[in-house]
Amino acid sequence: MNKNVVDEGEAPNAQPEAQDHTFNEAPKQRRSKKFTLSTYTIYETHDRMYVVGSNKRETMFRILEIDLSVPQGDLSVLEDNVFFTRNEIMNVLSGLEEANDEGLQKRLTGCGLLGFIKFTTCYYLIVITKTSSVAILGGHAVYHIDETELVPISNTYKTPEKNSVEARLLATFLSLDLSKTFYFSYTYDITNTLQTNLLREKLRAVDRTDLNMSLGATDYNDMFMWNSHLLQPLFCCINTVYDWFQAIIHGFIDQVNVPIWGKSIYVTLIARRSHHFAGARYLKRGVNNQGYVANEVETEQIVSDMILTPFHNPDNGFFDNDRYTSFVQHRGSIPLFWSQEASNLTAKPPIQINVADPFFSPAALHFDRLFQRYGGGPIQVLNLIKGKEKNPRETKLLIEFEQCINYLNEFLPDDKKLQYTAWDMSRASKLHGQVVIEFLEKYAVNTVETTGIFHNGKDFASTKIQEGICRTNCIDCLDRTNAAQFVIGKRALGVQLLRLGLVDSAFLEYDSDIVDILTELFHDHGDTIALQYGGSHLVNTVETYRKVNQWSSHSRDMIESIKRFYSNSFIDAQRQDAINLFLGHYVWKEGHPKLWEMNTDFYLHNVFEQSFRKRSYTRWWNVYHIKSLRKTIAEEILLKDNDITKVKLLENIRGYPGAFDNYWNEYYEPRGLSFFRDLFAFKMNSTRRYHSVAKKSGWFSPFVSRKQTTLNSKLRAAVAEVKRESITVQGSVATEFCNADEYELLDLALQRQYAEFDSVSEELDSFDHTLSLLNYMPFDQDADSLMTSKTSSPLSSAELAVDHSAWLAHDIIEDKKLYGKIVDISSYSPVDDYRPFRRAENYAVDPDDAKLYEFVLSSS
Repeated sequence: MNKNVVDEGEAPNAQPEAQDHTFNEAPKQRRSKKFTLSTYTIYETHDRMYVVGSNKRETMFRILEIDLSVPQGDLSVLEDNVFFTRNEIMNVLSGLEEANDEGLQKRLTGCGLLGFIKFTTCYYLIVITKTSSVAILGGHAVYHIDETELVPISNTYKTPEKNSVEARLLATFLSLDLSKTFYFSYTYDITNTLQTNLLREKLRAVDRTDLNMSLGATDYNDMFMWNSHLLQPLFCCINTVYDWFQAIIHGFIDQVNVPIWGKSIYVTLIARRSHHFAGARYLKRGVNNQGYVANEVETEQIVSDMILTPFHNPDNGFFDNDRYTSFVQHRGSIPLFWSQEASNLTAKPPIQINVADPFFSPAALHFDRLFQRYGGGPIQVLNLIKGKEKNPRETKLLIEFEQCINYLNEFLPDDKKLQYTAWDMSRASKLHGQVVIEFLEKYAVNTVETTGIFHNGKDFASTKIQEGICRTNCIDCLDRTNAAQFVIGKRALGVQLLRLGLVDSAFLEYDSDIVDILTELFHDHGDTIALQYGGSHLVNTVETYRKVNQWSSHSRDMIESIKRFYSNSFIDAQRQDAINLFLGHYVWKEGHPKLWEMNTDFYLHNVFEQSFRKRSYTRWWNVYHIKSLRKTIAEEILLKDNDITKVKLLENIRGYPGAFDNYWNEYYEPRGLSFFRDLFAFKMNSTRRYHSVAKKSGWFSPFVSRKQTTLNSKLRAAVAEVKRESITVQGSVATEFCNADEYELLDLALQRQYAEFDSVSEELDSFDHTLSLLNYMPFDQDADSLMTSKTSSPLSSAELAVDHSAWLAHDIIEDKKLYGKIVDISSYSPVDDYRPFRRAENYAVDPDDAKLYEFVLSSS
């Protein structure tokens, strides 16, 4: 029979050896682009287990063979890299059934494979049996795992005895509910950010995949791939692991639809939880000796205009759709050795700093990884813990963390220093008014402008890159952190919509439909992260800090506090055991302590090996990690004239311009009867549901506040003021620019202007012909004299450049005189209410122009 055989001479790409132990990655695997497996049927004979995988159309098939005749503790997995048609696979299965006396038994049908795990005897295969759609990105579906099943890899398997080690480990493993907040995608890499995924494809288009290390991940990001341990036994068996097994993340994913001017705008929130140093609240605090912090979560906010579904433009484009933007934030525990003992049943156990490291080595490793993952850009640290306490708890960490930041900054280059801000958010929330929201709005403007956002383009030259990250923390990195990340995300959303050309201002009003639905997203996001780490929902929500519905919010806060206390006191230890077993931190060995016999898991999460190369205490960063990603692309791609062209696409992309991305087979599911009520796009949460309570005026704009409050006008003025202020932070003290700084900036701007004038002058002087320029006619002449005046001798280009600033000042003064003659400004009175003038609040004088006019008028 005819079979499509993969070229066996095509060796998988080798994983380069890491130069240090800053991160670990799974061995790189060859991945087939011919078709994607999405349905898995498991068959058994006495000696073999066969996993038959097929695509969604059920036209192509592959077979994975598992040998059951090997010793029970071993695993033997084989694949011939052969593709079958439907008729061929039916013939193969019929032949297997005839060749075995006991026949071929169908075990189950699943929609994904997670990997293998062994406790004491045999391996188990973990199969996804039920999923549900939660998001669509570029036509690629993202799924939530709803149900899983364990399949023992043994032909003599018996249910473990009740009190055996196997039974207890199996029960511990099953206590980790894989049907809650675990996600995967068949064709989209959700372990990496949108920026990493799209830039990686662009680098492939120009044959510069060697630059993938600059993106922080050359393949799946092992840091956020929670089943990496489950896949380890397979890498020595087959080189097509990721063709068969799905990479899963643990965290949160949700997507909403915001109709704007007749367009569907999808807002997607993805939270990826690190599997390093993962665990429950009081059992995982601070940092381990490898630089991984507790409760480390990367939050990505993707805004896309669904006028085009895929990542590609219609004219044979290749990941060049400019309607996709993203913004990334980070949260994580304070990177110091500290802990809290929850065994004394107190609501707020005392905080203990366990190790005083004068060189802050784990923190250095942590921040070095942040430089690596986020393009070598500026790292902003927003520390929200308390600054004053009667009985010092959080303030212990405040002092130590500030010493840590100051020490690390002492050796960093000036343009790479950690931008640290300490602000007592708990104290500010007790003050009158909207102090919390006002401060965070100002901070958000600075954050988004500092790091930028990712905005995809047709090539490298037109693609805007986010470089840097804002790292937010409180004590638990839950309540206060989530509120701060919401405000930063709100500002980022405004900038994303502005870049897409959907709004004319990046400021979004509170109580508008789009902010309300973003609030819901971050509320669900915070609740999910809190349940995973703290065992309860958020205690203090965004509404708490906005002081909305304070009475009902207070009762809810009390209930969640009680739930969190109960979970931390009685349930967290069991959850921690399950996590340690699932992630491979604990592996059973004969003669070693059992998981439930260990007093602490400290040595499971802190690895001490002599092979670790010690880093310098002063040169604590990797020089390649702090190198600017934008600079790297400019030097290696743009300056070498190696940007994306159709010729390079034809040379470097296999299958281009044909089927290099078969997203349509997933987005438009074949061979299935569909109903609108069952489609994810139809069921997706949307701002349309707010229309039923819209005002009688019929104004359905998602950007207009539904409540007439002074908050929005105050915040709009505060945000505008940030444009005129620059804030620098040394330690925890913020200082504003003084007049001398302003003069220095003005002097630099004038120097740049003169440099531009000089270059223009040289270009103009290079022309052979003489430029005839008319003399400037003052405004105080009447129209007749202006029309009959004669031109004087022409000015040279050099004279024009030198006199430009003087003429500009002269123009402004003459303008003032002219307007003073025409209108009487003193006769005008302010308008009481600007609401009849729709969107009038969006118009404002540019702050730079305002400064220039004020300076000239005052000097006149």
